Amino acid sequence: MRHLLIDTDTGSDDAVALAMALNNAQINVEAITIVAGNVPAKQGLQNALYTVELCKKDTPVYLGEDKPLKRTLRTSEFFHGQDGLGDIGLHLKGRKATKGNAVDVIINKTHQFENILEIVAIGPLTNLALAIKKDRKIISKVKQCFIMGGTALGPGNITPFSEFNFWVDPEAAQIVLQSGMEIIMIDWDATKKYAWFDPETIQEIRNIDTSLSKFSMDIQKNPKKYNKNKYGSERIELADPLAMAIALERKIITKSKKCNVDVNLSHDDHRGENILQEKGKKNTTIILEASRKKFLDIFISTLQ
Repeated sequence: MRHLLIDTDTGSDDAVALAMALNNAQINVEAITIVAGNVPAKQGLQNALYTVELCKKDTPVYLGEDKPLKRTLRTSEFFHGQDGLGDIGLHLKGRKATKGNAVDVIINKTHQFENILEIVAIGPLTNLALAIKKDRKIISKVKQCFIMGGTALGPGNITPFSEFNFWVDPEAAQIVLQSGMEIIMIDWDATKKYAWFDPETIQEIRNIDTSLSKFSMDIQKNPKKYNKNKYGSERIELADPLAMAIALERKIITKSKKCNVDVNLSHDDHRGENILQEKGKKNTTIILEASRKKFLDIFISTLQ
């Protein structure tokens, strides 16, 4: 049995990633921690708790930071919907967080599951950065950390240079990447190449005809609408499920490179941009190539 902690800003692709982990018999999700990002933290909490209920689990969900380390919070309801889950009429109110602070939970779970805890961070890295600042001992005690964020080799999804999670809190991203923790970064470039869903693929997923498969595609209503209006196509990319699939099965990765990755902390359009350097400690494994077939196989198997 593997032990995961998932840190999330539960939007419409985060919820699918949560379901993939919660519905995997080989995984024990020790905790879900919530950070502000796609939606305010309190909405992300409701979305995560709804997903946990849908998966018929009792996984504890902890509320975390409601703003970035140094920036004003910028959310993405314009893409994920006002409720973060596609505005399809789900009841996303009234659920209660497990008592405790997400930052402390990250620290405590790392010590409890020393050298075997794996962190999957699929939102801005504020909670994780604060945990590292508070207790640097966790750096060497986390087995590995899978991060959905950044764009090492291609354009971003919020600016031409930056991916949303790193753009929201670049200072946090820099702290985590430079911490010395064992990091695998699943960036926006990999998402665009391997985690796309066109209308035919979306229908194939819906045809699995389980509550999770239908939920996973129903909550993409707003992303599909947004892409249709902006790009003329309902094709969507699901970044967080790709990160989760790689966390569940690293064989999806067919080619990777370890390099020194910095984060641009400027206040212009380059905010959150990744800077790859040959010099310095190689702190991050980035994905160069992956198997789309293996990704979809895992995606489908965990939603059945």
